[in-house]
Amino acid sequence: MSVATVLAGLVLFQIKHYLADFHWQTPWMLSTKGFYGHPGGLAHAGLHGLLTLPVLVVIAPVMPVLFALLILAEIAVHYHIDWIKARQTTQRGIHENNPVFWRLLGLDQAAHQLTYIAIIGALVTFGP
Repeated sequence: MSVATVLAGLVLFQIKHYLADFHWQTPWMLSTKGFYGHPGGLAHAGLHGLLTLPVLVVIAPVMPVLFALLILAEIAVHYHIDWIKARQTTQRGIHENNPVFWRLLGLDQAAHQLTYIAIIGALVTFGP
């Protein structure tokens, strides 16, 4: 995989993440992520997994088995990152006016970005 393809993948993952987290996440998804196993949080993580497919097809179109594994892994990881943040903010009563909220949000977003780096690392490592 070329450096240009890796960089294109990172850009596409940024766009995908922005859309799924900040445009297409519904109030139902957002308000239920702190309840383990709730369909709202699962739907949000599933949206991320679904939107990962076109990114993978663009940057590594010949790896369907690896795609399936990476998408399932992303759904599981994304779900748990969000659940942990939601539980922390809820249990500790942390709201947007508290600087800790923004630190947790930043940590949450950084963890998601590291997931995308891991996905690309898997493509580079296990790809043709």
